[in-house]
Amino acid sequence: MIKQLFAVAGVVVAINVATHQIAHQQNLSESQPSVIQSAISQPPTNQPVNRVTPPLRLKIQLNSRKVTLYQGETPIKSYPIAVGRPGWETPTGNFRVGQMLKNPTWISPLTDERIPGGHPENPLGSYWIGFWSDGRNSIGFHGTPNSETVGTAASHGCIRMYNKDVEELFSQVRLGTLVTVVE
Repeated sequence: MIKQLFAVAGVVVAINVATHQIAHQQNLSESQPSVIQSAISQPPTNQPVNRVTPPLRLKIQLNSRKVTLYQGETPIKSYPIAVGRPGWETPTGNFRVGQMLKNPTWISPLTDERIPGGHPENPLGSYWIGFWSDGRNSIGFHGTPNSETVGTAASHGCIRMYNKDVEELFSQVRLGTLVTVVE
């Protein structure tokens, strides 16, 4: 028995070439061919094929004072940043985003003073993307009421950003996003 395969509306259809043999055996006329549909589906040609999207990642370059958001190996956008000042350097290495907070409470690393989120004197701004902690202190991306410090070494190890930039970054990254910090 010989079969020919045809793709019809995304489904493979096998048609028996020797229809007259089957028609004769089943008392059918040759004008009613036997059609067998295969369960093998193929995506319709007018539909886009789903592709795996590479994960987002962040790379902080301390010397150039910038963070770049990548999709896999493709740079998406770079932002100016402030980094840790002498004695409070931003740690280098590979980390993962472990905290994402809106209106975070600031806790002074020196005095344990607390300033609640949303307060005008809170030095963290409205968004926090934490990626390092020693169990007591944490380092992350945050906004700042002192925008003139962006581009300098001014923080206690954190990555200060313009408020609009950290808000934009907050909407794109997720818990677990890779953060690489290099000199």
